[in-house]
Amino acid sequence: MPAESHETSEMLDRYFADASDLVDRTGLTRRDVEQSLEVMRAMRNWRTAEEALANASKRYMKLNETDMRAIRLLIRAREQGEVVTPKDIARAVGISSASTTKLVDRLVAGGHVVRRPHPTDRRTVCIEVTESTRVAARESVGRQHARRFAVAAQLEPAERETVIRFLSRLAEADVPVGPLSEVATDDVEL
Repeated sequence: MPAESHETSEMLDRYFADASDLVDRTGLTRRDVEQSLEVMRAMRNWRTAEEALANASKRYMKLNETDMRAIRLLIRAREQGEVVTPKDIARAVGISSASTTKLVDRLVAGGHVVRRPHPTDRRTVCIEVTESTRVAARESVGRQHARRFAVAAQLEPAERETVIRFLSRLAEADVPVGPLSEVATDDVEL
């Protein structure tokens, strides 16, 4: 896992020192502040590693982020025996029907998906992930998810509850407010 550079660590420390009017330190000891900064650094390190892994997966499968989201949808649908139409992809990925056509064309050309006649609606087609792409996703992204699960499973039940509570509160804290709320999108799945 890539370690955070000393320079990035110092920048984070300076940010919290400079933002002292924004960060409520009431009742916190020096050690509380240091540990909180350590948590922030560890989260940054994990996020950096996660981004590197996501980028490696996209390069390995020769797909962009939107393509990967569509592939994940199609794999889940296949596992659950559901039929997926281009309209379903557009809705789930958050793109227009014209962009969906281009996306599906690109995925078909890359050998990632196939178009099939819809089983009940002759006016549309269904989109299915190919076996080779399903296996490639399982061997790359699936294995990484399994490794993450193993880390979570190694925690004691009380530790998992603490992590769940922390991450849930963090997600709530990251809901855009102020000027950010004006440009926020509703494409975040919580």
